[in-house]
Amino acid sequence: MVVEYPRAPGWHEHHLRLAIEAACVALWSWNVDDDRFAMDERAFELWGLPWADKVSFEELSAHIHPADRDRVRAAFTATRSVAGAYEIDFRIMIGDEIRWISARGQGADQGIVDRFMFGIFLDVTGRKQAEEGSELLAGEMSHRVKNLLSIATGLTQLTARNASSVAQMAGDLTQRLTSLGRAHDVVRPLPGNQGKAALLGDLLSVLLAPYDETAAFSGRIRVAVPRMGVGERTATTLAMVVHELATNSVKYGALSCAEGFLDVSSRLDNDYIDLVWAETGGPAITESPELSGFGSRLVARSVGNQLGGELNYNWLETGLVVTVRIRQDRLAA
Repeated sequence: MVVEYPRAPGWHEHHLRLAIEAACVALWSWNVDDDRFAMDERAFELWGLPWADKVSFEELSAHIHPADRDRVRAAFTATRSVAGAYEIDFRIMIGDEIRWISARGQGADQGIVDRFMFGIFLDVTGRKQAEEGSELLAGEMSHRVKNLLSIATGLTQLTARNASSVAQMAGDLTQRLTSLGRAHDVVRPLPGNQGKAALLGDLLSVLLAPYDETAAFSGRIRVAVPRMGVGERTATTLAMVVHELATNSVKYGALSCAEGFLDVSSRLDNDYIDLVWAETGGPAITESPELSGFGSRLVARSVGNQLGGELNYNWLETGLVVTVRIRQDRLAA
């Protein structure tokens, strides 16, 4: 179908085509009687379909992500009765690739010509990925703030149990909160790829120091790991994991009471290294809790995607044992 473009002084049809191509806009026309679309070459490329004179709405729908399909069908049907411009964002599947498309047009048959409505498709995958990243970052920051407040509360209670005076409590609490700040800095990546790889034992020492009675390698926390280098990206992921486990331990586990102990060790298993987080002496565990919170999902996904491994939880009556499996070739990343 030939579409006549509106003319402006000094403009020709090929000028408009150049502008459309520069904007990466894909064109479509919709026959409202038989639900068939005519599209330009860019639209067929966007949908990952071979060129054809026309394509039915059902043929296009087969490529829409199943979670969006019913919503898109209902939205397109509603455009016949809702006046004004509309914009519908949805996902399509091209093999294993997922793309976001924005379909835009006019509703209530505004601008209809010989039973054809007109509109555009835009590839908005980059924008959607940026939005998802921003939402994840906002959720992570909210989670970290809540965790830090919970940790500070737990550390205050822990310090109060062992302090003989207000002055001693203030000094010990200040020291612990300062250590917590240093540990939190490990979680935040440095700009411009600053810094070099740290030693695994040193990293765990910094992260766990706020929770011990004296220092990370004495008192009720024991760390015994091999001398191995850890890159910045891996250090950030491990810091997130340790903060999540420590926060939960301060709330419910071995670090919530003076009698609790934590042992962090490791073992090599072919191409993997297993970090074993073992708690003892804390409140008895009567059932396995459901790990459905944001923090649990975030660290599990981070370990899988960035470290090529997995998290395994073993809720023993004597205490929680967590195994963090990491590919050895990812440690220095």
